Amino acid sequence: MSDVAVPAVRRVRAVAPWVRTRLRAAPTAAAALALLVAVTAFLAAALPLAVDRYDDAGLRRALEAAGPGRTTVQLYTSRADFAPPPGERETQLRHAAVRAAHAKILALAGRMLPLDPEQSSYGVRTTRRLEVPDPWLSRPDEVPPQFLLVAPNALADHSRLRAGRLPRPRAGTTAATRAVEAAVSAETARKLNIEVGSVLHVPGVERAPLAVRVTGIVEPRAPREAYWSATPVLRSPSLANVPGDPQRSVFWVGALLLPPDAAPAMLGTPGTPERYWTLAPKVSAVHGHEPARLTSAVASLEAGPLLQRVRAAASPDVEADTALDEVFADHERLRSAIGPLVAVAASGTGTVAAVVLLMAGSLAADRRRAELVLLRARGASLRGLAGRLLAETAVVAVPAAALGLAAARSALPGARPLYAVAAAAATALLACAALPLRAVAAHRSVRVHAARGDVAAARPSRRRTVAELTLLTVAVGAIVALRTRGTSDGPDPSGDPLVSLAPVLVGVIAALVLVRLYPLPLRALARPAGRLRGVVGPLSLARAGRTSASAVLPLLALLTALTTAAFGGSVLTGVADARDRAAVLAVGADARVDAPGGLPSGLTDRVRRVPGVRDVTAVSVDSSAHPQDGRPTVPLAGVDPDGYAALARHTGIGTFDADVLAVPGDTTAPGGSAAAPLPALASPAVAERYGTRPFPVRLGDGSHVTVRIVGARERTPVLVGEEFLVVDRAGLPAAAARPTSLLVTGDRPDAHGLRAAAGDDARVRLRAEAFAAYVDSPLQSGAERVYAAAVAAGAGYAVLALLLTLLRAAPERAALLARLRTMGLTRAQGRRLLVLESLPQALLAAAGGTLTAWAAVRLLAPGVDLTTLAVATAASPAGPAELRTDPVSLLVPALAVVVLTVGVAAAQAWWTGRRGSVRELRAGDVR
Repeated sequence: MSDVAVPAVRRVRAVAPWVRTRLRAAPTAAAALALLVAVTAFLAAALPLAVDRYDDAGLRRALEAAGPGRTTVQLYTSRADFAPPPGERETQLRHAAVRAAHAKILALAGRMLPLDPEQSSYGVRTTRRLEVPDPWLSRPDEVPPQFLLVAPNALADHSRLRAGRLPRPRAGTTAATRAVEAAVSAETARKLNIEVGSVLHVPGVERAPLAVRVTGIVEPRAPREAYWSATPVLRSPSLANVPGDPQRSVFWVGALLLPPDAAPAMLGTPGTPERYWTLAPKVSAVHGHEPARLTSAVASLEAGPLLQRVRAAASPDVEADTALDEVFADHERLRSAIGPLVAVAASGTGTVAAVVLLMAGSLAADRRRAELVLLRARGASLRGLAGRLLAETAVVAVPAAALGLAAARSALPGARPLYAVAAAAATALLACAALPLRAVAAHRSVRVHAARGDVAAARPSRRRTVAELTLLTVAVGAIVALRTRGTSDGPDPSGDPLVSLAPVLVGVIAALVLVRLYPLPLRALARPAGRLRGVVGPLSLARAGRTSASAVLPLLALLTALTTAAFGGSVLTGVADARDRAAVLAVGADARVDAPGGLPSGLTDRVRRVPGVRDVTAVSVDSSAHPQDGRPTVPLAGVDPDGYAALARHTGIGTFDADVLAVPGDTTAPGGSAAAPLPALASPAVAERYGTRPFPVRLGDGSHVTVRIVGARERTPVLVGEEFLVVDRAGLPAAAARPTSLLVTGDRPDAHGLRAAAGDDARVRLRAEAFAAYVDSPLQSGAERVYAAAVAAGAGYAVLALLLTLLRAAPERAALLARLRTMGLTRAQGRRLLVLESLPQALLAAAGGTLTAWAAVRLLAPGVDLTTLAVATAASPAGPAELRTDPVSLLVPALAVVVLTVGVAAAQAWWTGRRGSVRELRAGDVR
């Protein structure tokens, strides 16, 4: 036989990619993980973005509220600048020289402090007001008006011409020039009787007066912007008092706007002209997270290296003046006070989210336990197994985290991306690592069958005991340090990171302690329960004892979420209570109508008919009552004792018994007498000053009353201050008893109706409006929204953690019910079995969460001041706002955990009963 060539056959390995196979095998689990990671990454990235946005808005609102008068940097030349000869001084004042220096200053300052070139201005102005004696000018008290001569830049760009034309400079203007042109603002022209063509004669120095002809009247395009408002007299004249005049006569102060090249003419007046450069910050370019850098830049410009460079560019005699650094410092104080409170919610919610991600990985590892055991038995290494699981999870988690980051950036644009990217990356990393780490920990050893880890029978290893004791020691030490700092007289601990971590630390301690204590009652009840006749009770107790011993993560998630929710609810409730208390102290009632000259007749009846008004209390207030013993004036209020006492009880301000103010029966005439004085309530300061002796008081209308202090109250509704007297209005003379205020109580009185009833002669204030006014900064409102969102997200993750815990045991419970139904267990008994089995864990989480939340609030209360968050100022009318436990925030989340657990158990029993037992009892199922 001839040799037949046999072609070589190449052996090809058929390998199915691990990641693709696993994703196809469990698409639902992969989609659920992607959704969880995307939502978590979105929330994690959105938090720093939201904080940045409201921080920026808060600083910009602070700059706008402060106004250009405080936020602009004023650079000007001192008087030493005029030492050069007259010819050189004229050159320095010309427009070209001032403009060149302005360009250099903008370039220097713009590197450190963002400036707005459009609103930054420059020019020449007189430093002294010049009296203009022209008789046709307006003279309120027959005093001639005074003017500043100002030669600003770009007047045409910042104004509209109302009449005439803009002034033009004469060629070669010098100190000897006798006539110049000028413009005035429309408000200046109207109030000082100036028209186009008017000539004002400004006094000269050793020469004839400078004739200033008004050629145009201009209207500011943006009167509130820095160009006009940094020096308000440019657009609006003001009234000033004559110095040393006992009659306090007033005169007008205005500004004449010269063309820039006419500035040398000011040298011929006694106005002492100076060059100036007004630098306006660019509000849209400042950020709330950098006030320290901005403050440093302002300090450098005021008296530092930057000022030295400005002097080199403009003049050695340049000085700087601004309050911009104070605005930055105020914002930083507000930010520093609010930030730690937001960090508490963020750390609690972040911890719960991290625990849920770890629980999701643990659930996936438990679901695939048989698969992983088989792989290890067939020789898979821990490194190879962890690498495959990591790749499998990363394919899902990384794109999901990127999607969440993109959604957060799209929803909250304009903030710093760095922290958002870091938060999303941390979310992706944790989601990727949870499954591999859990698998490596559970399958270190190769084994087919694992011992059951019942919580009632398990004995924790020494390694776990050491780890728990270490963690417990660190947590207790940190909390003790925080508590010591919070109750000491040292620095305010509100900025300490321990404050932010306190709920988490308390939750860690509580979770470790409760997991250790949970088996004890189960073991104690196991023997007595075995003697019961029914099957459901003993079986449910035995099932509760068969809970997995690794219950720290679910319990930590629930305790941290409940603690954060209770703490957040207490903070928000405390803020609302502090604002409401401050509002009611400021108004004195639910609404208030004031008319210092006396209320119009019939007003009380009209106010009573306004929707929402329940009661009206008329009060007469005399703010100039004067005790006749040389003491200062003491505000005196005449009230109806019954109505005013009811009002005091309603508001909780200075409550008293109406009989205390009753006028003595033997008083025969209004005003009382030395024998029968009017009873009076007084502030502590007034009560200490006058004691209980009768003393006369002269009222504002010249009449007299005799009063005797019968009680002291810290506050009273109608009067605000440390000194006051309150008497029965029936004992006052008729003129003094005329009502000047109406204090209104009711359920949300109609503001429009009250103002319509009061008319134009009375002022109406509402408690609801005062409440809203205390939210003065986007820092406050933004922090509250972030806080509420963080608490809501934490609650959502707590529900998810609870569902994951129940989902983990769902297959085993379903199989149990199926087996028991074959033994005669009814559906009602199966429902009771699952509910009773779930109750011990639910009650443990609810009771532990309530106790933990209460402990966290009590722990942090000494170191947390809610005043800044509530009213944006430490000078709250209601005093410091303290953190107190809120019963609703403590109990409602805990009850929700119990209700949800019982509901899920009942729903599972119902659903399992509908499906039947065949599917749950298939041969070969691993349970």
